[in-house]
Amino acid sequence: MSNKLFAIAKITRAAGLNGEVGVRPLIRQFDDYVDKPLYIGFDTNLARDVKLEKVTGVDKKRRFLFEGSKNRDEAESMIGQLLFASVTDEDPINMISPDLLGATVVADNGDIIGELVDMMSLPANDVYVIERGKKEILIPVVPEIVRAVDVQMGIVTITPMDGLLG
Repeated sequence: MSNKLFAIAKITRAAGLNGEVGVRPLIRQFDDYVDKPLYIGFDTNLARDVKLEKVTGVDKKRRFLFEGSKNRDEAESMIGQLLFASVTDEDPINMISPDLLGATVVADNGDIIGELVDMMSLPANDVYVIERGKKEILIPVVPEIVRAVDVQMGIVTITPMDGLLG
């Protein structure tokens, strides 16, 4: 079981004078991953590990203070970098990995449904956009439908419900 880095937020601004930063979550599950080991960098190859010292504020006005960031200059140097969480291959967040774009979507009976061409984050849940011939099909990313995701092989296995495929 290997760990990999998954981008969960982007640092957007310096906040205050004490090294705090504001972040923009990139995934709806952001709060579930802030407690995991975190890394900051422009990409996974350049990411360095960080420890979250303090979180202040609420919702979109939260400020994050990382150990070692003590002034506004240090906070400003982080702007534009991504905040990564360390996740395993079995982690549910892999269901929305950008690495899945282009994956083949198959039904659990082996029928090929189409190609995963896009993902959308809607208020209720995330959605896969599947290209099937000249049609686009929207598949909710929920455990009752999406049964397995293999990022390495580029395969998403689903259990289609009646009417889901049009």
